[in-house]
Amino acid sequence: MAASSARASNSQSAPVSNVAHGRGSSAGRVDAALSSAHQNAPLLSIGQVLSLLQPEFADVSPSKLRFLEERGLITPARTQSGYRKFSQGDVERLRLVLAMQRDCYLPLNVIKQYLFDVDAGLNPAMPGGSIAGAPSMLNGARRYSRGDLLRETRANAALLNDAVSASLVAAAETYGEDAVAVLKSLVELQKVGIEPRHLRGFRAAADREVGLIESALVPVARRNSVSSRAQTAERAGEIAAQLEVVRTSLIRSALGKLAP
Repeated sequence: MAASSARASNSQSAPVSNVAHGRGSSAGRVDAALSSAHQNAPLLSIGQVLSLLQPEFADVSPSKLRFLEERGLITPARTQSGYRKFSQGDVERLRLVLAMQRDCYLPLNVIKQYLFDVDAGLNPAMPGGSIAGAPSMLNGARRYSRGDLLRETRANAALLNDAVSASLVAAAETYGEDAVAVLKSLVELQKVGIEPRHLRGFRAAADREVGLIESALVPVARRNSVSSRAQTAERAGEIAAQLEVVRTSLIRSALGKLAP
């Protein structure tokens, strides 16, 4: 208890490395890797963290951050009065968790295991690693301008426009790693004659899957409490991951029939 109080009393001014050291050994090792660029950065309030994350993750909220803390994904420092204080490493860890949920549809238990392995000094494969452009633990989730997106993917403007028209990439001022992954795949598919217009059904199929997930989650969503909203978000990711398993298996089975 005394150590906890001492840590909390210094949390306002402690550098990231000190806060990481005072936390659990798992979180400390990840933050140590992240903290070199943020040694003298001030700790952030939950409101400041939300202001950094919401431009990219519009639905992130205080209750979402508290839920991730309860599940052991993040362990912010505490002041003597109990207020949470986040390091820059905490913010990057949150950015990674949210991106893995959104872009890879991964359940929290899978994300937590990945982070545990990284914290332990291992070099685990990114869950859903077949998804190109998965976010980096050290770099966080990058945003790309239109020009940057085209350069990164070696796509031309016409292909990007076609992808937007086919609803494979959302029109935006800046793009995330998911857009990079999709556009890189479209570049390769174009080489074998598959164009974005041929993939319009993918958008419709994705919308149908979302409809299935929403229907399955109606009983939980009706509770309309902070905990139920957090459970809904997590369960949605878990269901999406299971649907991905079924879809991948069906495709693999169908491809097997093409073999001589």
